[in-house]
Amino acid sequence: MNDSGVRDIDVVVVGAGQAGLSGAYHLRRSGLEPDRDFVVLDHAPRPGGAWQFRWPSLTYGKVHGMHALPGMELITAESDNGRPSSEVIGAYFTAYERRFGLRVHRPVDVRAVREGDGGRLLVETSEGSWSARALISATGTWDRPFWPRYPGQETFRGRQLHTADYPGPGEFTGLRVVVVGGGASGTQHLMEIAEVAADTTWVTRRPPVWNEGPFGEEQGRAAVALVDERVRRGLPPRSVVSVTGLPVTEATSRARETGVLDRLPMFDRITPDGVAWDDGRTVEADVILWATGFRPAVGHLAPLGLREPGGGIRVEGTRAVRDERVHLVGYGPSASTIGANRAGRAAVREIGRLLARAPALA
Repeated sequence: MNDSGVRDIDVVVVGAGQAGLSGAYHLRRSGLEPDRDFVVLDHAPRPGGAWQFRWPSLTYGKVHGMHALPGMELITAESDNGRPSSEVIGAYFTAYERRFGLRVHRPVDVRAVREGDGGRLLVETSEGSWSARALISATGTWDRPFWPRYPGQETFRGRQLHTADYPGPGEFTGLRVVVVGGGASGTQHLMEIAEVAADTTWVTRRPPVWNEGPFGEEQGRAAVALVDERVRRGLPPRSVVSVTGLPVTEATSRARETGVLDRLPMFDRITPDGVAWDDGRTVEADVILWATGFRPAVGHLAPLGLREPGGGIRVEGTRAVRDERVHLVGYGPSASTIGANRAGRAAVREIGRLLARAPALA
């Protein structure tokens, strides 16, 4: 700790979800020690990343493509398929942190990252400040739910909520529900709610794209490449899921056959009693559920001026083009669970080169 009370460290990792833990694991494997050479800061109350906030009805058996963290297999029993994913993955992350002694500091809010002294970064947090030579920002998207704005939205007399606040289907029993959004969360919400609601309506901006064929390594690479192209151009990233299409499962096939997944185009305005289109169509509703996705939670990086005119942070690999000290893991093409693992390793490799050529204290 220096004379101003700021603690000196080589690397600060912000976030302890899949991406942050992957980065921390590779930092430790590179020979750096937790709390001496690097520190992991997480604002969540317990291990589990964003998974700990998922709704109880999202059981582990409904999760598609959860990939193990590096160095430790995710081993589950058949009975775990019926348990909430928040419990299963939370327990796995807890065991992972313990096995590798990652010593995550939580709950800690990272408020800002700005230029510090001597070419270092100043990381301001609710637990004091850190002076770092490099930063891994692995904050994901869960803290930035996206709420579209539509005319009349403030006049609606019913309830509006976002996926981030979705409690499970029970609270919608006997109600008329409009679900907005064509992604995986929207379809999952809709299928659950339709079993208990008086009526459901599904609206999306674009017709849903159903992926009925196999989704293998080649298709995955193509999807990631589309997301990667956007971040290389400095545009806000789209999620990997948004370019893969919706998987056709036994449940979605049944819901399409019964009309639950019959989609309407996006409404034009919201009324006190529901939603309306300019062609005269109306739907009465008690609830509007916005399954409209999330945006990257990168507000803490604002003082560094990393955004491009297109609105995104331009990234080469994981490195912010405007500041080589900053690596974004779990951002854009590395937002998938397997992508976050690979990105954590790549970020640490580049950070190692940076630390090797820069003095420990300027």
